[in-house]
Amino acid sequence: MFGIPGKAAVTLTPSAAKQIAKLMARDGSQGLRIGVKKGGCAGMEYTMDYVSEVNPLDEVVEQDGARVLIAPMAQMFLIGTEIDYEVSLLESGFKFRNPNVIDSCGCGESVKFEEAPARL
Repeated sequence: MFGIPGKAAVTLTPSAAKQIAKLMARDGSQGLRIGVKKGGCAGMEYTMDYVSEVNPLDEVVEQDGARVLIAPMAQMFLIGTEIDYEVSLLESGFKFRNPNVIDSCGCGESVKFEEAPARL
């Protein structure tokens, strides 16, 4: 919808694709829907939910058996984002490498995007 024709709006690392596909199979979901909402100390937070139905307005990215659905209101914020799944001694989870982020909080849970110019 907002992306470059022929190029996925987001990409998944092999680790993220494997984890998403595994959870989709376990839960019988249609994919992982990613969105953004107001909140957190930097202004916006990512949302992630496994869903049983695809919204026709979602942008669908399929890679290596994984399906990511990008909510309509999040599409312009996520173009060019790489999603990874990292495992460490203390935590594991999805990490977003988003070129559209101009600031984030210290804990990494919320982000700030450059404000879009006002339309005249």
